[in-house]
Amino acid sequence: MTTPIRPQRLLPRLSAATRPTTTTRACILDQKITMTNQSRRQSTNIPHLPRSHNNKFTTQQRRLASNTTETITIPSPDITNHYTIFPQTLPAGPPPHAPFEISPSDLRREFLQLQNTIHPDKYPPGPKKQKAEALSARINEAYRTLLDPLSRAQYLLLEMHDIDVTAEDGAAHHALDPETLMEVMEVQETIEEVGSEPDAEKTIAELKEQNDLRLGECVRALAEAFDEGDVEKARKECIRLRFWYNVSMGLREWEPGTTQIRLVH
Repeated sequence: MTTPIRPQRLLPRLSAATRPTTTTRACILDQKITMTNQSRRQSTNIPHLPRSHNNKFTTQQRRLASNTTETITIPSPDITNHYTIFPQTLPAGPPPHAPFEISPSDLRREFLQLQNTIHPDKYPPGPKKQKAEALSARINEAYRTLLDPLSRAQYLLLEMHDIDVTAEDGAAHHALDPETLMEVMEVQETIEEVGSEPDAEKTIAELKEQNDLRLGECVRALAEAFDEGDVEKARKECIRLRFWYNVSMGLREWEPGTTQIRLVH
């Protein structure tokens, strides 16, 4: 059986005009060689990365970070006294060089700035962190003391004039004037007598309002005394303010049915 012959696809024969000449073939070859050389040169220009380029820190970086931590300095405010800690709010210092009254909002703003600057969490364990913790506690103490008029007055009397109205034997040296003492005793008796009367809560509310007025008057008199540099008057007003503070505390702690209240002076 004869195998059939498959027809072959004949390519068109190029004419002499369309055939690439020897010169054309040489140009094409030169272009290919040039492109290959350029590709090789570009590949050799790629920087070689070290094996440790994927590591988070190289040895040199760890050493640099360690040195940076060691050179961290803790900003230290002037802790000569409570007033020097807050130079923005209290640039002139304590009275009589500056008013006794302090802006609570300004004081709080500077307090938060200081705490943010030296917060202990910003420092690694060690001496620097311990120093930051001590400074933070010192700033907290100064802020709480200066924020409250009574504690501020007691601080000024003790630190600037060596007068301690909070001492255990203070009752003998810093007695309350008779007029104020009688007024305090009357308020205490009223609180105890109101007991469980139907209008007890109303009476206590009225006593709170009256006591708030006394506190305001006392703070104003205290500020005036310090601003004038009258230490003796400031001492007396501070003692009065301590008593009215305790009356205020007793009124806050009062509950219906209470028949006895103890005021700690």
